[in-house]
Amino acid sequence: MRTALFADIHSNLEALQACLAHARREGVDRFAFLGDLLGYGADPVACLDIVAGLVGEGCPAVCGNHDLACLGGHLESMSYAARDAIYWTREQIGPRERDFLAGLPLTVAEDDRLFVHASPERPQEWTYIVGEEEAEQAFAATGARIVFVGHVHEPLLYFTTPGGALRLFQPVPGVPLPLSDYRRWLVIAGAVGQPRDGNPAACYALHDAAAGTLTHHRVPYDAQAAADKILSAGLPEQLAWRLITGH
Repeated sequence: MRTALFADIHSNLEALQACLAHARREGVDRFAFLGDLLGYGADPVACLDIVAGLVGEGCPAVCGNHDLACLGGHLESMSYAARDAIYWTREQIGPRERDFLAGLPLTVAEDDRLFVHASPERPQEWTYIVGEEEAEQAFAATGARIVFVGHVHEPLLYFTTPGGALRLFQPVPGVPLPLSDYRRWLVIAGAVGQPRDGNPAACYALHDAAAGTLTHHRVPYDAQAAADKILSAGLPEQLAWRLITGH
């Protein structure tokens, strides 16, 4: 089973379509969605239509903090630009989209894998895994051998050593990494719709369960078109600029 892992689409239709096309050329069998389908971008309904169709075909998906906020969740921890985008998105989505979002779980467990937007350690608190301490807490909260997360907007990988210590690895785009059965892995998939690692190309991860490998991919897309839509919608200019700069 070859699974394409999409996190943090953030209503960016151009990035989503580019990553879907790339993953299909890579011969994936299915997609998994790691939350934050909405927020920031200008195409919430179109993105949800695509994702909901794939989820209806059996693809796993989890809820992100921006998705929950679009249903009326608290916004205190979000920036003013993020809040403006949430308020705008709430006006765009209708009952069908709200029902779909309300049905998304916080986690999905599957064999030796776990899908979650933030940390499996109290996922409802939306903890960012930004260091070994948070990674250790994430591993301690689940027995899964491989944990797939989003939320951080940067492709990263934490793994355990034979002695139990944690290591951080920066994946090289397009290069398959063997996932040893004797280690545990925490895969941060990167962001489809709003990368923040200085590279504006969309990012997703591909897990090949049969081969035991993981590959992060960077996919160029028409970021200018997505940014122009943000400006045309009257959303904060910085949200458009972020797509161009990758920060």
